[in-house]
Amino acid sequence: MRSAFDKLISWTGVALAAVLLAAGGLLTWGSTFIGDQVDHQLTMQDITMPSGDALASLPKADAKALKPYAGSVMDTGPEAKAFADHYILVHMNAASNGRTYEEVSGEFIALSDQAKASAEGQQLGQLRQTLFMGNTLRGLLLNAYAFATIGTIAGIAAYGAFGAGALLLVFAGLGIRHAHRVEKPAERVVTRRVAQPA
Repeated sequence: MRSAFDKLISWTGVALAAVLLAAGGLLTWGSTFIGDQVDHQLTMQDITMPSGDALASLPKADAKALKPYAGSVMDTGPEAKAFADHYILVHMNAASNGRTYEEVSGEFIALSDQAKASAEGQQLGQLRQTLFMGNTLRGLLLNAYAFATIGTIAGIAAYGAFGAGALLLVFAGLGIRHAHRVEKPAERVVTRRVAQPA
């Protein structure tokens, strides 16, 4: 009875280990695929991270956030986030005096047609367009960062799945070994009892 229970638990462990190892493989594939896509898509944009005077003109906190990537081609999620939050956003805020696209767009829409045609109206319209493009680029870069983060998490989960699967295989192997050891003494006892009456 004990031997059968050990075998049942051990083979269940083997099945779970197989599931975990398969999950680890899929997570590894997902992590690699996402990493390759983020790298490919960002590299295609051909954005070089700011350096030198471009960094010097920024507030200290923003320059500090960008400094580790200075002069490199943007091809990772963290670089995309740094560029979006500490370069594009800084320039957008400077151009609009801290106003959002929604606020500037609302001001522009509220103008009469005559006011929109004036120099000030034209300037406000250009600012609206600049903020729209800045928000769009920031959104794309932050999406790349989000996917890169998902890829990183998938990679970590793959290590966990492989580790847990390997551990389960070890325990299952020990369980099967134990089941065979428990089974053999029982067989010897039966053989001796049969041999005595003869």
